[in-house]
Amino acid sequence: MKELLDDRPTDLEAQAAKSDQQPIAAEYLVSARVKLACLAGYFMLNLCLTIYNKAVLGRFPYPWLITTLHTSFGAAGCSVLLARGHFKLTRLTMRSHAILVGFSFLYTINIAISNVSLAMVSVPFHQIARSTCPIATILIYRAVYSRRYSNATYLSLIPIIAGVGMATYGDYYFTTVGLILTFFGVILASIKTVVTNRLMTGELALPPLEILLRMSPLAALQSLMYATASGEVSRIMVSINAGEISSLAWLALAGNGFLAFLLNVSSFQTNKLAGALTISVCSNLKQCLTILLGIVLFDVKVGLWNGLGMLVTLAGAAVYSKVELDAKAAKQNTQTAQEGSS
Repeated sequence: MKELLDDRPTDLEAQAAKSDQQPIAAEYLVSARVKLACLAGYFMLNLCLTIYNKAVLGRFPYPWLITTLHTSFGAAGCSVLLARGHFKLTRLTMRSHAILVGFSFLYTINIAISNVSLAMVSVPFHQIARSTCPIATILIYRAVYSRRYSNATYLSLIPIIAGVGMATYGDYYFTTVGLILTFFGVILASIKTVVTNRLMTGELALPPLEILLRMSPLAALQSLMYATASGEVSRIMVSINAGEISSLAWLALAGNGFLAFLLNVSSFQTNKLAGALTISVCSNLKQCLTILLGIVLFDVKVGLWNGLGMLVTLAGAAVYSKVELDAKAAKQNTQTAQEGSS
């Protein structure tokens, strides 16, 4: 885990930290228009896949095989793009290969912990625990990279997290083991988000497609091993031999895998351009938008408290966006002033 996070010796932020000036994070060098376009695409794909997964898992209750499908499509899709010359592979050292192998394990373990903990806690508790990912992300950045955000950024996270708690309010239930695993999952999810960003903006500076290509086959193999160990493979073989899975179902699964590939590409690219903290905030906002879509599409009933929570989250997201835009402008003005005085 330390190897995954500690890429500071030669990355941009570490070099800047040697001076007295605050280092400028990579996301502050990206134009607001590009960042908003990436976030919009990420949101749309994320919401579409959430709804798609809900429909697929209802008829295909094999979460580990679904994960294997998603990562396999990621490997296949990136291989096609590589063959067509959309990106080139970087020559990596043994240490870099080890980091990517570790990242693939982090990817699958994060899913495993989430699935296991969800069986030991109620869904509302799982959602409100996951809403604290922005806090964990900030703590990781402060502990590992000595990076600090403005007080306005910290304050803007309060309504976002509180709003998710209100929007997902329900029967809170958890076992002791479930509580520990849930918050361990929060830490792992935050580490995964930060590591993803650092792989693209730190020492390695790998393109998103290359990371997906190198990570997806390993993650697919690991997910298949989990599926075999949990009995999913044997159960689906029984269904296949009995002719219970139609051609239309296979086509739906293929569409699900392709959409997951598009989301993975969008997610990695957005993480690189918008930053790990913004991605964590987006995950909170997605929870509220998923509830809203559930009301529209599936006639989900929510109370006044839940509806108010969605409004609070949306307002918090708007404040966070304004704070980040102001921070970007301030960083760019500082950089311009430094270049003018040099």
